[in-house]
Amino acid sequence: MTETWESIYTSPLPHRAELAKALLQEHDIPAVVINKQSSSYPSIGGGKSEVHVLAKDAVLAKVILENEATFS
Repeated sequence: MTETWESIYTSPLPHRAELAKALLQEHDIPAVVINKQSSSYPSIGGGKSEVHVLAKDAVLAKVILENEATFS
C-alpha cells in the first residue's frame, strides 16, 4: 500500500527546510525535503525546497512548525 505524502512547508532557503525536517523528526514525524531548485542555475530565483510528511501527520506537523519553529 502506498502512503500519501503532503507538502506542509516551502522555503526558498534549503537550510530552513532541513531545520523544519529535523524539528518534525524530533517529534517522531517522518519527513523528507524535496529540493525543487535547479542545480544548473542555483543563483536564479524560483527554486524552492519543500518539506513533505505523510498525509495522516500533516495537521500535527503544521501545528508543530507554527508553534515551535523559530526560523520562519
